[in-house]
Amino acid sequence: MELKRVVVTGLGAITPLGNTLSETWEGLINGKSGAGPITHFDASNFKTQFACEVKNFDPMQIMDRKEARKCDRYTLLGIAAAKEAIADSNLENDEINKDRVGVIFASGIGGIQTFEDEARGYNPERGPRFNPFFIPKMISDIAAGHISMMYGYRGPNFATVSACASSSNAIGDAFNYIRLGKADAIVTGGAEAAIAIVGVGGFNAMNALSVRNDSPETASRPFSASRDGFVMGEGGACLVLEEMEHALARGAKIYAEIVGTGMSADAYHLTASHPDGLGAKLVMRNALEDAEMSPGEIDYINVHGTSTPVGDPSEVKAIKEVFGEHAYNLNISSTKSMTGHLLGAAGALEAIACILAVKEGVIPPTINHEEGDNDPEIDYKLNFTFNKAQKREINAALSNTFGFGGHNACVIVKKFVK
Repeated sequence: MELKRVVVTGLGAITPLGNTLSETWEGLINGKSGAGPITHFDASNFKTQFACEVKNFDPMQIMDRKEARKCDRYTLLGIAAAKEAIADSNLENDEINKDRVGVIFASGIGGIQTFEDEARGYNPERGPRFNPFFIPKMISDIAAGHISMMYGYRGPNFATVSACASSSNAIGDAFNYIRLGKADAIVTGGAEAAIAIVGVGGFNAMNALSVRNDSPETASRPFSASRDGFVMGEGGACLVLEEMEHALARGAKIYAEIVGTGMSADAYHLTASHPDGLGAKLVMRNALEDAEMSPGEIDYINVHGTSTPVGDPSEVKAIKEVFGEHAYNLNISSTKSMTGHLLGAAGALEAIACILAVKEGVIPPTINHEEGDNDPEIDYKLNFTFNKAQKREINAALSNTFGFGGHNACVIVKKFVK
């Protein structure tokens, strides 16, 4: 069976850097930090009092008030990103066979704010009184459901949940459905909104978050010796993937081509990555094999790079082993230094960063690295694109995402050539 080629025809994003794709991309290439004090709740008693929040988001701009009340914030952010991507792709066209358009949309945590609100409102003395929309608002698949219902897309429809790898897995599934001929186009990506009392409190209890409360905008500092944990982010990121001939036939613009994906497991620890990067090495090799590419054909890696003490060095070790001497020719950057960690939406946002890097010929930086702030476990001869975007010709880029539970996913994008 001859596999179909899969291209990207639409993009959308709502992030801590901006409420549109263009605002987000401008923030990324200009090294803007999206971090600031938490405003969603009073965090004054928490170890971490800051995060990368989406600012000035009005759900009434994407749906009416009655419908918005049925949605958790994560779903609303996902819908906002999807609406932009679908409009960008012109996939609203009624002439498209909607039986062959799907939605595979991820969330690592889902409606955690809804769960918190309902649990806090329970009073055993008055008996169980719950909002009838509690379950439909909370579940992690419901963003995919809402998007399909809004547009009448009746193709494959589900969510992927693999912690921080969730939306990369969603892209991988969408890619495979299309190249196997099971769909013409799939709206894919992810959304997360876990900047809530239980979300921040839970990650604080694990000592996973930075506590640099005196300087939130510099707290996410991947590959620096002074890093002390990740910065939580929120938002939505969406891609429209489409079978190449289908896209060309309808005159769609094409950003880039998805050429391979990989998956692996660390099989090591609940939350920590393998110190030698075993799962990371395997997932990158699997993606390269799937793309039928050699390591030397990759120009840029958007790394998982969360700014955690164990995760950053292990990913560097994996890159050096997989790419050998070519590792020193790569540009490497962690856009989480600017957006924070969008958890289940991270992979989709970082895939978009790779796609736009390929299209525009510019690498977003890794910000917040200070001269001399060097970790002896990290090889600084590698080009981490510190603090300033770099222009270069990029033919192919790779995006890494690694999740709690040892879930690893990788996506490779290439410049589109018919």
